[in-house]
Amino acid sequence: MQQRLSNGDALRFSISSVPSSSSQGSGQEDCESLGDVYVWGEIWCDNKCDNTDGANSFCSKTDALFPKSLVSNFVLDVHQIACGVNHASLVTRQGEVFSWGEESGGRLGFGSHVDVSKPQPVEFLSASSVNNVACGEYHTCAVSVSGDLFTWGDGTYNSGVLGHGTDVSHWIPKRVTGPLEGIEVISVACGTWHSALVTSTGKLFTFGSGSFGVLGHGNRENAPYPREVQTLTLNGLKSIKVACGVWHSAAIIEIPGQSSSNAACRKLFTWGDGDKFRLGHGDKNVRLFPTLVKSLIDFNFQQIACGHTITIGLTTSGRVFTMGSTAHGQLGNHQTDGKLPFPVQNRLANEIVEDIACGSYHVAVLTSRSEVFTWGKGENGRLGHGDTEDRKTPTLVESLKDRHVKSISCGSKFTASVCIHKWVSGADQSICSGCRQAFGFTRKRHNCYNCGLVHCHACSSNKILRAILAPAPSKPHRVCDSCFAKVKTAESAGNQTIIRKEIATSTRERVELRPSKYLFLPTKQLGKVVQTKHRKTGSLSQTKDISGSSTVSSTLHGTLNQIVTSQTTTMNSRPASPPIGRSSSPLSESSQSSVDSLKKTNQLLNKEVLNLQGQVKSLKQKCEIHDAECLKQEKKAKESISLATKESFKCNQVVQVVKSIAEQLKDISKAIPSEAKDLLLMQEQAETLLRTYSEMKMSRTDHQAISEGSSFADDNSAESVSRFSQIALLKSKSMKEGEFDEKFEPGVYVTLVRNQEGTKVFRRIRFSKKRFAEQQAEEWWKLNQERVMKKYSNPSTDAPSSIS
Repeated sequence: MQQRLSNGDALRFSISSVPSSSSQGSGQEDCESLGDVYVWGEIWCDNKCDNTDGANSFCSKTDALFPKSLVSNFVLDVHQIACGVNHASLVTRQGEVFSWGEESGGRLGFGSHVDVSKPQPVEFLSASSVNNVACGEYHTCAVSVSGDLFTWGDGTYNSGVLGHGTDVSHWIPKRVTGPLEGIEVISVACGTWHSALVTSTGKLFTFGSGSFGVLGHGNRENAPYPREVQTLTLNGLKSIKVACGVWHSAAIIEIPGQSSSNAACRKLFTWGDGDKFRLGHGDKNVRLFPTLVKSLIDFNFQQIACGHTITIGLTTSGRVFTMGSTAHGQLGNHQTDGKLPFPVQNRLANEIVEDIACGSYHVAVLTSRSEVFTWGKGENGRLGHGDTEDRKTPTLVESLKDRHVKSISCGSKFTASVCIHKWVSGADQSICSGCRQAFGFTRKRHNCYNCGLVHCHACSSNKILRAILAPAPSKPHRVCDSCFAKVKTAESAGNQTIIRKEIATSTRERVELRPSKYLFLPTKQLGKVVQTKHRKTGSLSQTKDISGSSTVSSTLHGTLNQIVTSQTTTMNSRPASPPIGRSSSPLSESSQSSVDSLKKTNQLLNKEVLNLQGQVKSLKQKCEIHDAECLKQEKKAKESISLATKESFKCNQVVQVVKSIAEQLKDISKAIPSEAKDLLLMQEQAETLLRTYSEMKMSRTDHQAISEGSSFADDNSAESVSRFSQIALLKSKSMKEGEFDEKFEPGVYVTLVRNQEGTKVFRRIRFSKKRFAEQQAEEWWKLNQERVMKKYSNPSTDAPSSIS
């Protein structure tokens, strides 16, 4: 592996810190150590185009068989890294988020569809200090220091994977509200189609696709918003960590201890799809709720990870358990079939594991001795052993043997690690560069962030802003006494007055925003500007030593950009008569070209603003027209409602009249002899009419009820009563003439009357309730009405047809 060298100083290089720095805290003083990223497997790189200048490039994939330092244009003090399927993100110790990889649906968070091979800042999160980040296949999640959850990416898969309640893609980070309003989130995990998070109070929330019960809510329904996992098994328990696979999830739940010490026990729970025995319960059944892995009830866990078909757990004693599919040897043990959890031994038998990570089909672990072991599928060189062969047992990554690894992370087809290093002098590392005294237990070793040499605490007790090697120029960093004196001398001479004024102005304008340290100028042009500015201060030798390094270029760019901005502002706001005794110095060629480009950009932006203003005016006019149409429609709707109310009132009056007639018929039927059946039939017809009306009112829609009510109530109440009376008289007359029934079809009976001439006259038709419902009877009559009337047609009489 190549050491990190400076172009100007061959003696300055990066070495790994010897003391251990585990996630549990080892107590060593590495607060000023930078974190570098090494990646291997399927990674991204820039390929030059075959044109004349060769300046353009495009992002493509390549296989790195050994760990390779992540190329970046910025000084990255990495705190945590997360790997997805085709992209990755990292968080610096200053709370900044960087992303790189393939852009799809906005998962990089840049707001544009551009693939990048090097980490680029997510500028939309610059106002929020981020604590940790997680990557899925189509989306990314981040948790801020204040406990807010941000998500972005492709949301068009109808699964609610972003947690915003819609299926809209978000190309820039958006804060998740709703159920999480006022709740502090401490960690988040991303699967392919779902996500899970843990709050500061120990509650577990999940959202996204609910296939196979992967959300743990007891069903297979999707959750477009974060929803708390509330089950009887987790009632009152505290969630510690959670991990997401493709179709299964796992969590560490804290259970109150049953012993006299009352120590809390952290047990492993799994749920979702049980195929390939990935849940560790010994079967392939689906678990809709979080279920305790009973075979691991005697162990306490501190970390978990999920792959496509496997689950990994790390106990508090440093042992690793795997369960699931045995394909590619990803379980790390020949003796297990994957149905139940089994410890990984071989090379890890005598090791204490401190960190674990799981890709799609490979596993990586970090031991307490800062050694990385990998096993599983070796395609694309994701194991880091220099080949693409599968490993069925843990194998040491020899290339990282001399590096102090802080943490590891696995993507689908690649692996990444964060290594700690310190800038020291290659001439002599055992004595202080200032007082020349040896380092020891009481004399600690510190690095100067301006010259890179090693000094003791007494010789490097001062701190300054904008040190050359500082990862965060806005914060003060430790420098040696000689560099501190040089900076103070330059300030007293007035050479840095403009820079200090610009820093103060930008700080007042952007409250709580960190100054940008991103690289915008080309390296050659930046070197010219650096030499031009420092040639006046007498410190050109020091600038030449570091002008070629990308680290110094990215650090000094914020200052140079502010100088150009200040000069541009001075030119635009220059008074008509310049002050006496002060001559303005001419701009350099690079500064002049920058000013011209800024002017052109400003003109283009002004044109775009004018176009947008015209579009806004046209949209306002359309909105006004649409509002007027809405008002008209509302008036029509109100008129229709009032008319329907009147018609309904008329209909109700008619019904009341019919009810009164029915009551009168009941009283009359009690007083007359049993032979007078006509009145009884009239009573039955009235009751039938009332029942039919009530059933129609319940079954029909409001629109149909209003239309039929209006047509029925067009006549006044007296006309409706007279019509009913006519029907009743005709019925009684037909009974006197002698009615009889005839079967027309199975379940269909026709009532006929034989007149004086001996012909059959059609009166009515009845349907069997066993064969026909009300709606089916109406449809049958519409289809067969003509056929019935032809069979029993009687042109001499019209009254019976109307009765039917």
